[in-house]
Amino acid sequence: MVGHTKPSLASIASELGVSTASVSNALRRPERVSADLRSRVLEVATRIGYAGPIAAARFLPRGRTDTIGVLFTAQLTVALRDPAAVAFLEGLAAVCESAARSVLLLPDAIAQEGVRKQMVADALVDGFIVYSLRDHDPLLPAVLRRAVPTVIVDAPRSVVGADWVGVDDRSGARVLGEYLRQQGHRAVGMIAPQLHESRLNGAAEPPRWRGGGYALMRERIEGLLAGLELPAEAVPIEERVDATSESGADALHALLDRRPELTAVCCLTDVLALGALAAARRRGLGVPAEMTITGFDDIPESARAGLTTVAQPLIEKGQAAGELLVSAGTQSEDRRRLLSTALQVRASSAALTS
Repeated sequence: MVGHTKPSLASIASELGVSTASVSNALRRPERVSADLRSRVLEVATRIGYAGPIAAARFLPRGRTDTIGVLFTAQLTVALRDPAAVAFLEGLAAVCESAARSVLLLPDAIAQEGVRKQMVADALVDGFIVYSLRDHDPLLPAVLRRAVPTVIVDAPRSVVGADWVGVDDRSGARVLGEYLRQQGHRAVGMIAPQLHESRLNGAAEPPRWRGGGYALMRERIEGLLAGLELPAEAVPIEERVDATSESGADALHALLDRRPELTAVCCLTDVLALGALAAARRRGLGVPAEMTITGFDDIPESARAGLTTVAQPLIEKGQAAGELLVSAGTQSEDRRRLLSTALQVRASSAALTS
């Protein structure tokens, strides 16, 4: 270091006779450089007191972090209030603890696109678990460019270079739709979380959810319509940006205000359904005598509330994702783990009596 010049990537590169890009990779993306170069870069960086953004890289002499990055599609404050996401993390944590791996939670909901991509590029992890991205999300290529083991949970379903774990949402929803049809329900509405990149709290017409890029919810809607044997135009959908019980309650009121003849409301998540269930009772409707309400996920509170729902193995999904990542090696083909769903009929649904 000359005089009082502040240590930088350039000063490390100059001393080693390599490019600043090589030094940056050694500190930010150690899997892209040789072990020898990484060791020399870290030695110089430590000796000259370089305090770059990835100074923790000096603790990675083996090029491993024993850390798994979990990328969420929502702010962590939102994700950690979602019982389905929490159950998933419980299953993942059990596998990681057994394998002596740490978990780094990475929120996807950051406004600046460049910041989101840099977050992925800088993450000190051995691999990524990506939790339900929308179609063509630009963050996914940033993950795949890291060239580390990657597991996609739920969506997108077909990504070359990544393993996948999830359930057949369309099939699970279709079984629910068939059940409601057999119970005589033909005037049916839906309540959905965000269906499109643009934000909307209101009525969602078919073009919005068909082209909105959220495959998971699209699959559930299409499955329900198939089971009900109803055209999309006959089933009103009320969309809410925030998938909370408060949003579910608000959406139920809005839905019934414009379509009071409905006898059943299918919510695409249990959290929304629990809010709708409470709102229906506050509205003076008998559940299920006058109104059937259903959900999807089967979070713990659903059984206590008597909610009819489509159950998916949330904890097992986290375990499966962890197992796929921990066992990632030299396999030549991407692996897929399809888990089962099951209809849970409870007290919030009944046959139409009039």
